[in-house]
Amino acid sequence: MNPALAAVPLAPAQAGAASSAPVAEDESALVERVRQGDAAAFDTLVTRYMRRAFAVAYRLLGNREDAEDLVQETFMAVLQKIDAFHPGRAFSPWFFRILVNRGLNARKARAVRTTEEIPDGTAAGGCSPERSAERAELRGRLIAAMARLPERQRVIVELFELEGFAGPEIAEILEISDGTVRWHLHEARQALRRELAAYDRKEEG
Repeated sequence: MNPALAAVPLAPAQAGAASSAPVAEDESALVERVRQGDAAAFDTLVTRYMRRAFAVAYRLLGNREDAEDLVQETFMAVLQKIDAFHPGRAFSPWFFRILVNRGLNARKARAVRTTEEIPDGTAAGGCSPERSAERAELRGRLIAAMARLPERQRVIVELFELEGFAGPEIAEILEISDGTVRWHLHEARQALRRELAAYDRKEEG
């Protein structure tokens, strides 16, 4: 196994840390080096994308081991398909398109072993037990409401709201228009508001 792949993080990246680090080398030149069989260039790509890839994989599959497998499989697929990448295009959307498609296929093909709760980015220091319970309940309601969204809307919300991808980035990843992304976001937000409002009414009754 490639040494860089063995360093897949053992914890999901925090939602707010999704933005890419400054690119130290022109990515098209880096990809060209990978095409020529430069293992060090591939290691650089792995290091550059691994943390965000794991965060997205975890959102898709909800299980640490499955997410690690998906990330490793995606990097191997990228290496095998690197000659199909069109020079001059952005590498990131192409990479995440492969990861998301493989993740969605995995989600359909098998039941995830055990769904883990995504850890909070920060600890709720000094929070009362009552407040902690309220937050846990709200998180559970949101997760349940998300699960009832159509799959494409759920993926778009996960990428946009939780992992910080911009609308045009999501459009490239999913190969749809930016306007379609915005429409799905609007519809998903409306559906989530209705779900949570219905739950509140049920609790009050």
